[in-house]
Amino acid sequence: MEKQLSELVAEPSGEFHKLTRMSLADFEYLLNQISSKISKQDTQLRKAIPAQIRLAITLRYLATGDDFQSLHFLFKISPQLISNIIPEVCSALNEVLKDEIKIPSWPNEWLEIEKGFSPTLPRAIGSIDGKHIVLESPINSGSQYYNYKRTFSIVLLAVVDSQYKFIFADIGCQGRISDGGVFGNCLLWKKNAQTN
Repeated sequence: MEKQLSELVAEPSGEFHKLTRMSLADFEYLLNQISSKISKQDTQLRKAIPAQIRLAITLRYLATGDDFQSLHFLFKISPQLISNIIPEVCSALNEVLKDEIKIPSWPNEWLEIEKGFSPTLPRAIGSIDGKHIVLESPINSGSQYYNYKRTFSIVLLAVVDSQYKFIFADIGCQGRISDGGVFGNCLLWKKNAQTN
């Protein structure tokens, strides 16, 4: 798989971007940030899966929602091992990147964001969107995670500034909840309600 990943990187048609949904520069930045946390040692019984493959598997999963069996066919790694890799890499990403997304806390920070939007969207302080992340139905959850797309999911809600920099992200709301309900349950809305 290492050879195949190297070939994708060298491919000028953008195949690497299609696989990971990010540029090679962003991939390498993330890899440098977390490789020490996700690298494993070779043993006498088997060769360790390299950090770049672990990251690629996780990014593919996060970008597409592919099930572990599909990832197995793509990366030639057992679904059982993939089920260990993804949470481990997500945990490392969270640990390393947790301070990258900051809600502005001062009025002048909000005004700077507003300036970025003002030529086209005056008075805007962010662009917001949500994404359903497909998952298997959690045990004993009934229809709590069942959404209008007829899948089980949790919702990722994010706000970006005019430069597409994340200023807020919230993940975990049950898929059955409407867009307005997701926003009403997120920390950003709750903080806004406390100040007003």
